[in-house]
Amino acid sequence: MSNTYDVIIIGSGPGGYVTAVRSAQLGFKTAIVEREHLGGICLNWGCIPTKALLRSAEILHFSEHADSYGLKLEGKVTADIQAVVQRSRGVSARLNGGVGFLMKKNKVDVIWGEAKLTKAAKGGAPAEIVVGKPSKKPMEPQHPAPKKTLGEGTYQAKHVIVATGARPRLLPGIEPDGKLIWTYFEAMVPQEQPKSMVVMGSGAIGIEFASFYNALGVDVTVVELMPNIMPVEDAEISGLARKQLEKAGLKIITEAKVTKVDKAASSITAHVETKDGKTQAITADRLISAVGVQGNIENLGLEALGVKTDRGCVVIDGYGKTNVEGIYAIGDVAGPPMLAHKAEHEGVICIEKIAGVPGVHPTDKNMIPGCTYCDPQVASVGLTEAAAKEAGYDIRVGRFQFGANGKAIALGEDQGLIKTIFDKKTGQLLGAHMVGAEVTELIQGFVVAMNLETTEEELMHTIFPHPTLSEMMKESVLDAYGRALNA
Repeated sequence: MSNTYDVIIIGSGPGGYVTAVRSAQLGFKTAIVEREHLGGICLNWGCIPTKALLRSAEILHFSEHADSYGLKLEGKVTADIQAVVQRSRGVSARLNGGVGFLMKKNKVDVIWGEAKLTKAAKGGAPAEIVVGKPSKKPMEPQHPAPKKTLGEGTYQAKHVIVATGARPRLLPGIEPDGKLIWTYFEAMVPQEQPKSMVVMGSGAIGIEFASFYNALGVDVTVVELMPNIMPVEDAEISGLARKQLEKAGLKIITEAKVTKVDKAASSITAHVETKDGKTQAITADRLISAVGVQGNIENLGLEALGVKTDRGCVVIDGYGKTNVEGIYAIGDVAGPPMLAHKAEHEGVICIEKIAGVPGVHPTDKNMIPGCTYCDPQVASVGLTEAAAKEAGYDIRVGRFQFGANGKAIALGEDQGLIKTIFDKKTGQLLGAHMVGAEVTELIQGFVVAMNLETTEEELMHTIFPHPTLSEMMKESVLDAYGRALNA
């Protein structure tokens, strides 16, 4: 088997494996290099297993409120943390095997090991990659690799796409130890359920784990540096989410930071400093550090080849191309927003541009939706109200409450809001922001509308099915123009 390829992709996360599939579809001889597990962090330790955990928490929540639906349960339903974790790991294992199947189906070679770029493509000569033994051991036994796998050696490719993802950002002096101070890795597979917890950071990762553990009955305190939780979200939506999370039992401290953590044998004490300079000590069984992630750019040979990086990420254009011929980057390693669906889209755009597919457009980050799967869910796309005003737009804002929607009331999920922002001059939909039940499934409707450059008039004349939660999307649009029918 020749070690020369048209395309080699380093990393098999959502960006990497999807790009490999599309590359093979376009007729390229393709290989993918993976050092740890097919599917990357998202499938094995991120997006997918966390949703399995949150589903267990959701079922527990419903069981605890069965009487609200006219149901009686004999005995108390409790969480078996080991069984909850086992289910989550089983979901990941199933999908991990699915990625292996996709590689085999699309005739993509899997090279098992750790890659380092040693030569860039130049003057028609291919780039060179040396693959060695992985320096990092998997956190759990590796699921069976596809039969057609290669290993250590030197490989060549005309095009090399770096898709190595990211890892948790560490704060000096508060480094995770795997026992008392956790990253999302340890938080996903606890050996036992803690009674209390401090979560440092309220982005998607932090707030999802806070929501999960709170639903299990853990006493959770969230500490956030910014004025609002989920700081990238619209302030109004963030505020409503905070009220519901606090009503559910979460303790939230904003405009504050953890300055020091003292460790005891089986607990931590977090010293929290607020904006007024006051400090309080919070003792808990565990602390989760969720202060962001940073790109995996080290030990790839990028610096030696002159690949430009900035703040821990590879610098690319709208098509994934770096400043060095034949080298590209996609996904988390190429910078924010660090989302799996952004990585997949960037990968497809990158390889289609390489192949010369007509009509390929650069990635528009304003069209990338964001979702947080806490309870209540939060989802958004485009500009927030504040960002739209800052950009100079004269705007119209529409709002529609879940409490005025028949389906939401029937579901017992009448707390939430859908908010839309339009350019008053053109009717362009600038942004959409939601908090409430199943909004992570609703947001795609506004993403499609924005990509099609749909105006307010077209949205108002679209027929939405009844009774559905999606009707609120149309009502929010109508409200922006003073035409709401059910509020």
